Amino acid sequence: MTAGPADRVAVHPFLAGLTAEQRDALAADAAPASFSSGQRLFASGSAAEVFWLLESGSAALDLPVPGRGDVVVETLTGATVLGWSWLHPPYRWHFGAVAREPCVGLVFDASSVRGRCAADPAFGYAVLNLFTPVIIQRLQATRLRMLDLYAPRTAP
Repeated sequence: MTAGPADRVAVHPFLAGLTAEQRDALAADAAPASFSSGQRLFASGSAAEVFWLLESGSAALDLPVPGRGDVVVETLTGATVLGWSWLHPPYRWHFGAVAREPCVGLVFDASSVRGRCAADPAFGYAVLNLFTPVIIQRLQATRLRMLDLYAPRTAP
């Protein structure tokens, strides 16, 4: 028997900073999700209407770079969150993502979660505290990848 969203939310490491009541509230907006290897989850610039908790598999975050196409800036593996662009208007993805291998996890309705955050400031603050380090880490990974791509090459 497969565990339901509430059971899966309760044990996901990313959500450990939430109270049991906050995890239950979040679970109300969750549904099972899976992706095949090579499947695009979202593209940079498209509407950010959901986010995911990955439980297994891996996904590559990419960024369109003029003259280079979609450049992978980071690869995420299970037991993490995917997506933070749903938090702030204009609710558009800053990156894209493609499943590198089959992924299993939970998908969350971003509009509903935002509504819960607005209705319960303590819940909203707790969610923001979970996502802020993710935002910082992903932007740092992007900065390092861009430095690597555009660094002057030195002769051997």
